[in-house]
Amino acid sequence: PGAPPYWPWVQVIRSYVRDCDTEKLRSQMGTGAADIAEIVPEVRERYSDLDLPSVLDPHQARFRLFDSITAFLKNASQEQPLVVVMDNLHWADRPSLQLLEFFAQELGQSRLLLVGTYRDTELTRRHPLTQTLGELAQEPVFRRITLRGLSQEEVGNFIEATSGLTRSNDLVEAVYIQTEGNPFFMGQVVQLLLQEGAVEPERVGEQSWSIQIPAGVHEAIGRRLDRLSEDCNQVLTVASVVGREFELGLLERLMPESAEYDLMNAVEEAMAAGIIEELPQAASRYQFAHVLVQNTLTRELSAARRARLQSRIAESLEVLYESDLESHASELAYHFAEAASVVGTAKMVRYSLLAGERALAAYAQEEAVDHFQRGLGAKEGQPTDAETAALLFGLGCAQLATLERYQVGDALVSLHRALDYYVEAGDVSRAVAIAECPLSTLPGHLSGVTRLMARALVLVSPGSHQEGRLLPRYGMALGLQEGNYDHADDVFGQALAIAQREGDERLEMRTLASASYVDIFHLRWQSSLEKSLRAIDLAQMLDDPHTEALARFWAANAHFDLGNPEEARRHASASLAPAEKLRDRQRLASAYWVNGNLHQLKGDWNSAREFSDRGLAALSTDPRLLSSRVLLEYQVGKFKLGEAHLERALEAMRLTPPLPSTVYAFPAIMVPLVAHITGEEVRLEIAELATETVLAAPYATPYVQTLARVGLGLLAVLQGNMKGASEQYAALRSVQGTMVPGSLIAADRVLGLVAGCIGESGAAAGHFEDALSFCRRAGYRPEYAWSAYDYANTLVQSAETRSRRTRLNVWGKSCSLLEESLAIASELGMAPLMDRVTALQEKVGHHNIDAPEYPDGMTGREVEVLCEIATGKSNREIAEEMVLSVRTVERHITNVYAKIGARGRADATAYVLSHNLLRNP
Repeated sequence: PGAPPYWPWVQVIRSYVRDCDTEKLRSQMGTGAADIAEIVPEVRERYSDLDLPSVLDPHQARFRLFDSITAFLKNASQEQPLVVVMDNLHWADRPSLQLLEFFAQELGQSRLLLVGTYRDTELTRRHPLTQTLGELAQEPVFRRITLRGLSQEEVGNFIEATSGLTRSNDLVEAVYIQTEGNPFFMGQVVQLLLQEGAVEPERVGEQSWSIQIPAGVHEAIGRRLDRLSEDCNQVLTVASVVGREFELGLLERLMPESAEYDLMNAVEEAMAAGIIEELPQAASRYQFAHVLVQNTLTRELSAARRARLQSRIAESLEVLYESDLESHASELAYHFAEAASVVGTAKMVRYSLLAGERALAAYAQEEAVDHFQRGLGAKEGQPTDAETAALLFGLGCAQLATLERYQVGDALVSLHRALDYYVEAGDVSRAVAIAECPLSTLPGHLSGVTRLMARALVLVSPGSHQEGRLLPRYGMALGLQEGNYDHADDVFGQALAIAQREGDERLEMRTLASASYVDIFHLRWQSSLEKSLRAIDLAQMLDDPHTEALARFWAANAHFDLGNPEEARRHASASLAPAEKLRDRQRLASAYWVNGNLHQLKGDWNSAREFSDRGLAALSTDPRLLSSRVLLEYQVGKFKLGEAHLERALEAMRLTPPLPSTVYAFPAIMVPLVAHITGEEVRLEIAELATETVLAAPYATPYVQTLARVGLGLLAVLQGNMKGASEQYAALRSVQGTMVPGSLIAADRVLGLVAGCIGESGAAAGHFEDALSFCRRAGYRPEYAWSAYDYANTLVQSAETRSRRTRLNVWGKSCSLLEESLAIASELGMAPLMDRVTALQEKVGHHNIDAPEYPDGMTGREVEVLCEIATGKSNREIAEEMVLSVRTVERHITNVYAKIGARGRADATAYVLSHNLLRNP
């Protein structure tokens, strides 16, 4: 109790730092040394020139700390393999466990072995370690080894090794029955038997054992303690109230009546008995050999005596730490809380506040929540004062970083209560600080966010610089969480005016970045692009990696959706450096997602999968990353992998309350797309639920509305629902000529499918032609292949009732489209699409309709390549025009030359002209 955040990790790093050469340590820690020094002061002692880390929001700061520690240990393991052992993880604080979860993701590429031990009897479903074990179980490097009780044979071996005598089967059986082979119980019992002389040569041969073997470990420990002197027991009792670990200096203060010599004798007596042990590399610091030893001692004290002793400990520690109370606030808060019935709660509240603020600064938000809640518990029922408001403020900030997203309402309640006090007290600076908390990332509709911002704005003067600082966040709340674009745009305009008047380029830059964010979610791509480009210029000039990463991301998205892949790739690639510099999970996930999408649309599955893995390592339940990964795996026929990622996305949806957010919008489109790829209509009811959730909210942004409507449109096509298809066709016309936002499907392909479903074959053909043109220009090859297949399939279905001449033309066109689709699918390994194409080709062939005949046995695709050669285009130009790879074009040319007997381009051109192929390809 009272240990600082990350204590297990501090011990590991501290031990390594003390034994490592200074220059080697500097090389291994690199730029992360400043972050590590925040929790391990010994690092700063080694480097007098170490700068303080830059101030970031809690999420970013925590990620940077975790990444710095992980990188350091991985670097250290490169010189020689390392084994890190963490004992008693069931006592670890939540931040330490979160760091363990993060660290485990990197073990696969390192020379590190991390061994952790815990007692499963300590765990419940709600225990923090239970959650961590669940996360670790998903890592391929994780192995759980359950240490059961020793067998009777092993108990016999232990007794024999301990006593030095030949085992007695009856003794072994008696010990085994009483302890069930539990190593700790067994060890304590056997030690007690040895001390009592029960295991003596003259007794070993006895056939019947009637000795009193303890029924439980507390009795065993109690009897061992009874064999110690009274002075030793008194010292151990006081030490047990201090905690699992204790210092000799503190015991001297608590027991002034004991001479230093007598105190030392008592400590050495306890060490000789194995009750306590000296901590390595820590002078005059000890710990109980097992926490149950400490518990046994404290259980023997009455509550009143324990509280009085805690008050003496707390007051002694206060004197001992007088010069640095803040660093020891957690320990002081614990002891003053335990002594509250004797000394009151004032100091407990004070140190709880200090400890909470210190934990926040160290990115240990869970620890901070505990401290703030403990302080607030003592203030319950009292009028709100400055201390209560500070506790509420800290609690709200900590909750924003720790609660599940559907629980953030609790954080808003805390912040509103703090704001109530600051408004009443006229403390404008603190009120503005509350409103500047990172609220804008919360999903869906949280009217409390906008209300909190509005209340803070009332406190500042209209048009003031303080108002300008609040307006960008307020605009984002309005545009993203309230869906009110016009109001948000007006607010951004006011912020820009203030920034320009004050000459505040940082405020201008952040306002532009925030506005570009809102523009994308309202499908105003060009406006978003213009603002993000201006923000990028300012961010580079002002060296603001956070804003640059955000603005680059939205610029890449705008270009991506508009079909400008080269510009999209430039900004997506450029977003990686600032995101990785920040080590912010949200920014990293976003950068990896957009880069992965661009590779995926080229059919570069390996690169796309690599970016996806890196993104999911940062945010394992990100709906964008999971959606893209599901589509990738199903595209290439890896259905089991796709299924696994789909389940993760659906589980995230199930755990999130109904909100018009991407957590619901992406499954709405993902499930029917999977059904379209596989031909198996499963989970469609989940997609329907997701679309209803999004579209039922009047404040849903056009971004998530479009995803939901695309999902509904695809569902209507799958189910042959003409009415539903007609409704979505009208709603989706506004996004034609783009990619569906946030997805990997062309809007015109969706419109073509929907139009075909309602019998508008002419409109469907127009949309499919636009989709092919869009994908050809952008080089989105997998989407081109699917568009060609869907176009051909729609044509075939529409031709069933047409005249023979019309069917001839339709099936001729379909054959050409299917040939194109199959060529790309085969090259990219898109097995499900290949199956769909060949099945449709067989269906068309069964009609015995004469397909267009080409000379010398050439296929339609080969004739197209031959005609392009005749126009003077290079192989690369032909590949770009026909959405093929250069290698595929070269293969076609080799086949064509062999069929027509051409020796080169001149012969090929002459052949085209002589057969009049340019006019009748």
